[in-house]
Amino acid sequence: MTALQHKDVSPIAHLTPEDIEAIGRELDAIREDVLESRGQSDADYIRRLIAIQRSLELGSRAVLLISMFPPAWIAGTVGLSISKILENMEIGHNVMHGQWDWMRDPKIHSTTWEWDNASPADLWKHAHNELHHTYTNVLGKDHDLGYGLMRVDEEQPWSRAMLAQPLYNFLNMLVFEYGIAVYDLEIGKYLKGRKSKEEFSSGVKKVLRKVRRNALRDYVVHPLLSGPSAIPTLAANVTANVVRNIWTHSVIMCGHFPKGVETFTKQSIEGETRGEWYLRQMLGSANISGGPLLHIMTGNLSYQIEHHLFPDLPSNRYQEVAPKVQALFEKYGLTYVTGSMPHQVASAWAKIIRLSVPSTDQSYLRELDELEQRKPVAA
Repeated sequence: MTALQHKDVSPIAHLTPEDIEAIGRELDAIREDVLESRGQSDADYIRRLIAIQRSLELGSRAVLLISMFPPAWIAGTVGLSISKILENMEIGHNVMHGQWDWMRDPKIHSTTWEWDNASPADLWKHAHNELHHTYTNVLGKDHDLGYGLMRVDEEQPWSRAMLAQPLYNFLNMLVFEYGIAVYDLEIGKYLKGRKSKEEFSSGVKKVLRKVRRNALRDYVVHPLLSGPSAIPTLAANVTANVVRNIWTHSVIMCGHFPKGVETFTKQSIEGETRGEWYLRQMLGSANISGGPLLHIMTGNLSYQIEHHLFPDLPSNRYQEVAPKVQALFEKYGLTYVTGSMPHQVASAWAKIIRLSVPSTDQSYLRELDELEQRKPVAA
């Protein structure tokens, strides 16, 4: 692995090749311990969570039938928002990672799960599981770095269009599920002739079918079923989807964009060993500190470092794995990037704003760095 981007002194310069491979072996051992101990309690966890999520959605939609009354509208909207977040984050995302395939339950399996999101499962799994998790934070390979819309690294070329990237990011946050669906179509790859017209057209049709189905459910069927509460129910569904989009976008930004997260060159992964791949996941991710409810609501992506190291382990096990991983960081003199959600969101937004201008504008960069450093860091 070559030196990391923008570093006069690489944060891994003190590690020998033997150290890096030793890190890999220690992480393999942590992973094996969890694989061998998976059992009924893990299966009970995901089944219980799915039951809670579905009951919450059903109950919230029932309450919205009388949403012409403000208390009912608030209760139904809050419940539906939480339900959608749980379905996307702790259930859909993790099921489609194959975290629960070992149960051999066809109803909770990565090959059969279809989530409440604009992006069809098969397109998302290709873009996320196969590309993003393989090439985490590799410039030119991991297109999750800015989603093709934003400059999030100083090595990425700047253009005047980047001046508006804080606005792009804000708008993308509001309609995040649709932005991801478009991103998963790999339009750039198609325009460059690296994706066939047939494959691209098939993907577009899948997305349109999914969008049409979800919109029909949320914006036509359920409002009509509410009769006199049709308009409030429509507003509740729109609100719940926007809340889910904002939350998901924020969690993902916290995991990949805050200060301290490293990026890598294409050359740095040539001939990459298992230990080097692990090290890239360790340095290319950031965590969110908080309590049990926050971890569940983020889909345990608050343990983004652990998730990137072990994307196929059950998400409920990241909490027990995290102290072992953090101890490994300390043992080898590496920085475990973590902070409260407000701090990490602010740090990610500071980077989006800072890199919207040319990196040569040093005075502007210094001002933003000083602002970021004055923000409180969670213990």
